[in-house]
Amino acid sequence: MKAAVASKFGSVLKIEDIAKPVIEPHQILVKIHACGVCHTDLHACHGDWPVKPTLPLVPGHEGVGEVVEVGSAVKHINTGDRVGIPWLYSACGHCEYCLSGNENLCLSQQNSGYSVNGSYAEFCAAHADYVVKIPEGLSYIEAAPLFCAGVTTYKALKVSTAKPGDWVAIFGIGGLGHLAVQYAVAMGLRVVAVDTGKPKRDLAMSLGAEHYFDFKTDDVVKSILEKTSGVHASVCTAVSKVGFRQSYDIIRRGGKCVLVGLPPEDMPLPIFNTVLNGVSVVGSIVGTRKDLEECLEFAARGKVKAIVEEKKLEDINDIFEDMEKGEITGRIVMSM
Repeated sequence: MKAAVASKFGSVLKIEDIAKPVIEPHQILVKIHACGVCHTDLHACHGDWPVKPTLPLVPGHEGVGEVVEVGSAVKHINTGDRVGIPWLYSACGHCEYCLSGNENLCLSQQNSGYSVNGSYAEFCAAHADYVVKIPEGLSYIEAAPLFCAGVTTYKALKVSTAKPGDWVAIFGIGGLGHLAVQYAVAMGLRVVAVDTGKPKRDLAMSLGAEHYFDFKTDDVVKSILEKTSGVHASVCTAVSKVGFRQSYDIIRRGGKCVLVGLPPEDMPLPIFNTVLNGVSVVGSIVGTRKDLEECLEFAARGKVKAIVEEKKLEDINDIFEDMEKGEITGRIVMSM
């Protein structure tokens, strides 16, 4: 089968003909119709995270397609089903995190396109218990980005505990942030968006944001405090230290700052103000199968729609180059 393979950290991916996966009893084989491209894939191929993947590796954790083979122990998935293979490839199922509904925190989890081969390929083997079915009416291209970017932002908003009518600030209106704005609006939240440039302003406002502030030209913290008296929650998808600090500084008393992006620097935290104002600072990482089902349902009902540019698997190195330059708006999805 055709696949994009990373054989050396920092080098280009090569389109190779590799063996089609042979599934185990608990697995299914999925014919991949589309796969989204995520910054995490770039990190995997560069090997610049503390825990590096083992090479050679087939990246990709937003793969969607049709089930063409089912393992002997699988009873709830049938051939012909439309499914997606998320970042959470599998978890142990019996630790305190799995048993408490926090399987995304399982210390024994496997991750698609990182610790196991992913979906930059014509076929992908998946753990049958951790794939999620795609609702009717949602195309493969539309569904793919939701298996990472969608569920990540939706989960972050759930973690924020913001209620309908509350103010939430979204920092970074890119591949993650443009979905965060839509999920927030669909959940009844009032949105303040922060990024830079008129195109991002137009995008955020068209998606339902009530205010937009440009971090290059506006006094972001002062402006947001004046408009909202402090937001009830912020979700920071940006990867800048300044953005993270601003997302903290605009929180009202008792509010929550949710961190999603992964900047290389540490963020100093003012302990006195945090304690005095009862502010919570919390990280949020992807989501559970239930979170993913919920976020897909929003899209199936037409409440959320990823902005997608469709490309081919053979374009992957050009896509990575554009990603490093910051020249991608929305999400890239490769059709197979």
